[in-house]
Amino acid sequence: MRQVRILIGLILILTLALAPNAFAKREKFGADKRSAEVARELRTIKPSTEVHNWRMVMPWSKGLLFYDMAVHFAESVKLASGGRLNIRVHSAGELVGAMESFDAVSRGAAEVGHDWPGYWAGKNQNFNSFASVPFGLDNEGYNIWLYERGGLEQMQELYGRYNLVVFPAGNGGQEMGLFSNKKASTMEDFKGMRIRTVGWYQDIMNNLGASVTPLPGGEVYLALERGVIDGAEFSTPAINLPMGFDDVTKYVISPGVHQPSVQTSIFINKDAYNKLAPDLKWIIDIAAKETQLWANAWQENLNIEAVRQFQERVEFVQMSDEAITDFAKETKKFLDDLKSKNPDVKKTLDSQEQFKIDFADWREIRGGLAPWPLQDFIDGKRLQ
Repeated sequence: MRQVRILIGLILILTLALAPNAFAKREKFGADKRSAEVARELRTIKPSTEVHNWRMVMPWSKGLLFYDMAVHFAESVKLASGGRLNIRVHSAGELVGAMESFDAVSRGAAEVGHDWPGYWAGKNQNFNSFASVPFGLDNEGYNIWLYERGGLEQMQELYGRYNLVVFPAGNGGQEMGLFSNKKASTMEDFKGMRIRTVGWYQDIMNNLGASVTPLPGGEVYLALERGVIDGAEFSTPAINLPMGFDDVTKYVISPGVHQPSVQTSIFINKDAYNKLAPDLKWIIDIAAKETQLWANAWQENLNIEAVRQFQERVEFVQMSDEAITDFAKETKKFLDDLKSKNPDVKKTLDSQEQFKIDFADWREIRGGLAPWPLQDFIDGKRLQ
């Protein structure tokens, strides 16, 4: 009898091993869409021996953490390629001016650049959509939308018009609100304020009665110190900390609704890119994704200490719910008008909004489980 039981057990094990889906109720759900492409590549791909020496330009000075994101990408490419693709990094002003980097790479004066896409909104307002949108996508949302919902294909099409190939390469997460000497929390408080910001937030705040100027980052501290402006935003806690805005202001007006995340990218001259062997193109793609992952984890971890230091020097002021709602209404009005005038903006923002709609059920169902410290959660803290 014992032998019969053993035999039956062996038959069951073999059945499960040979037919792992025998008891599945449905077919496999989901697939890696890249697998077929990789299978095709592996049949013909051969490591190249040619060495390429590229120059990278950017809007960043060496003191900014965005610069470190660019360096991280360049180092990853060099390591993975075994030195066959070397990218020499040049900070703003070394080869070209900060705001000249896009055109320099487009025409081939440099092979690659790193950017915040919104800097090129003068060429097409839709560049803002791939950088930061008020009340738009957070870092999780950008990753899903870019890699799984067609966002990167739209991004490639836009940059492609300028002889460029583009890859997301560093999301810094949510930005801080306004550093200010005015304790503003309502919409009425913002009227007449002189504010430094960029992107669509600039237009929206102007519509709400503020007076906005897009000062370069290097000029913000002095403008705050001398009272030329009443408030300013620039970036994340970790990036803002070395800039010292807390030395000349008393408050930070939160949250940073203007930029739920700050997305950067690598853009490459298309002619230079097309000269690369397939294995080097894959290395660029993978190194950019690795930079995207690392940059966000790195930034958010640095934010822990940055926020601690800010809390010792400035008071964080929360905008009222009414003010946030009013700002959201003005944002929708502004973006709807922009979409009516720019088909590219409409296509991209509608795509992002549709993703948010489609994701809403799961976001709602998984809500109420924010990873607060366990005792805080026990004491009733739920939402993030």
